[in-house]
Amino acid sequence: MAHQPREGGGGGNRGRERERERDGGEELLDKLVNINRVAKVVKGGKRFAFAALVVVGDQKGRVGYGAGKAREVPEAIRKATERAKRTMIRVPMKEGRTLHHDVVGHFGAGSVVLRSCSAGTGIIAGGPMRAVFEALGIHDVVAKSIGSRNPHNMVKATFDGLARAASPRSVAQRRGKKVSDLLGKRDAPEAQVEAEHV
Repeated sequence: MAHQPREGGGGGNRGRERERERDGGEELLDKLVNINRVAKVVKGGKRFAFAALVVVGDQKGRVGYGAGKAREVPEAIRKATERAKRTMIRVPMKEGRTLHHDVVGHFGAGSVVLRSCSAGTGIIAGGPMRAVFEALGIHDVVAKSIGSRNPHNMVKATFDGLARAASPRSVAQRRGKKVSDLLGKRDAPEAQVEAEHV
């Protein structure tokens, strides 16, 4: 039986980090999350191709993911990277290192819980989610995947959770209040600094 290169289960490419590329003047870090060999049964037999899942981020609050399929691995990775660059989202971060609040993300049978942490905690998360946080630039977070262990579902559920994350400034604007009204007087100066950086 032919060897099947697979990420996530213990493949040889685990945590593969590609070179930083300049894209429109900004440095982007792209991480290969998963690569899988897929087969299409045709009249003459099987036609093999490779499916890649890539996460791209600037490590400053922007991140995206993409999937690509091709007959060769490098081409599949290139397609996935291009798609990831087109689907980047901005995530508000607290002090540039963690989330402002805990969030839950869902996609299909996959659910993830993302928790804000104190400084020095590090990234406590499984493979596919760790790649997203490293590309995003988060340094302190605890994440738990519940349900599906499929890398695609885990990454999409993580992005669903990140899309739900909000900053104090955006919540204050939505409610027509000041940031200090939401967080209290004691945290007001710190909240103001955070609001300016988001």
